[in-house]
Amino acid sequence: MRAYQELSKEELLALKAELEKKYEDAKGKGLKLDMSRGKPSVAQLDMGMDIFDVLNSQSDLTSMEGVDVRNYGVLDGLMEAKQMMADIMGTKAENIIVYGNASLNVMYDAVSSAMTHGVMGCTPWCRLDKVKFLCPVPGYDRHFAITQHFSIEMITVPMTPQGPDMDLVEELVSGDDSVKGIWCVPKYSNPQGYTYSNETVRRFANLKPAAKDFRIFWDNAYAVHHLYEEEERQESIPDILSECEKAGNPDMVYEFASTSKISFSGAGVAAIATSRGNLECIKKTLTIQTIGYDKINQLRHVRYFKDFEGIKEHMRKHAALMRPKFEAVLKVLEEELAGTGIGEWTRPGGGYFISFESLEGCAKAIVARCKEAGVVLTGAGATYPYGKDPRDSNIRIAPTFPTAEELSQATDLFVLCVKLVSVEKLLGGR
Repeated sequence: MRAYQELSKEELLALKAELEKKYEDAKGKGLKLDMSRGKPSVAQLDMGMDIFDVLNSQSDLTSMEGVDVRNYGVLDGLMEAKQMMADIMGTKAENIIVYGNASLNVMYDAVSSAMTHGVMGCTPWCRLDKVKFLCPVPGYDRHFAITQHFSIEMITVPMTPQGPDMDLVEELVSGDDSVKGIWCVPKYSNPQGYTYSNETVRRFANLKPAAKDFRIFWDNAYAVHHLYEEEERQESIPDILSECEKAGNPDMVYEFASTSKISFSGAGVAAIATSRGNLECIKKTLTIQTIGYDKINQLRHVRYFKDFEGIKEHMRKHAALMRPKFEAVLKVLEEELAGTGIGEWTRPGGGYFISFESLEGCAKAIVARCKEAGVVLTGAGATYPYGKDPRDSNIRIAPTFPTAEELSQATDLFVLCVKLVSVEKLLGGR
């Protein structure tokens, strides 16, 4: 397939006319498809319905330590729930506090507490002249929304297939005490699906921050979300908490995870993993904030999955439903766009997204064209702080929620829009 840049003006005009006709035909189909978020499909949710059969009015609602889960108490979570979350995160149960249903709440609370009360005795961030966060890009829009909500200045750091540009991270963290944190998705990053290399993890652990209260916000959202069993069999990335301890930086990390895309989105179990010093600081706030989280839900999850092998087996069922969808999208992209020079995309081994890079200046127009024809994508720019992609080229594709038929229609339309907008871009430069 010839690169579009090699086509003459006449060839581009002829192609544009052909593509416009196809686009008008597509608009006439009356599609109403939503691919804007990385949501589990109905089939994935149905797969876990028997979790509701684990507990009923006749169940023993006593934890392994003799706690009546119906009552108050156990601020930091049931011991067996701590172990479950520790297994998912690849750390120790003693490092864990178990929260409610969503890790996003935990991340928000961590930033909010740092703003109002400071981190382990340091000056509250709200009293400082300037607070900055490093944001690997493309990245997760909800991370950026939290820091923007608190008027924290966000500094972009380019992502690579091995993780963030660590030369730049080290330079910024060590040279500026107003840099207080960095957002990280270390396994199957959102949206590219990259996994941090062992070297990247160890360089994070060995950072020498100018700010005593600098924290790595390590969102391990997709730790067990493999699409292929060979990815599952590969050695896990090093435990960041252990690596930080070895490097003499035991307090530098907040690690987050949840079962939101393991059991049910919105009804799972979330947790933070961090050092003893951080845990003690966090608990001081928790004693004011809550009397305790949903221990019945914690017990339900533990008894349903039983152990880490049970979680892994359940995730293989998720993968069996998700894998064909990812492969279907990648097949269309490969067949329709490979060699055209108008797009590049990632081929993730896990997670929930495919990251697409269009020609510079085309992403917003592609997303708008798709929406006009009935397919809603994540807004262009959402994967960058303040919603501003400087190249206007990144688009996040979320294949999981639509049915196979809907996904086929949506991907065909997406490719059509990429071609049409790219031709218009190239003609505008002639």
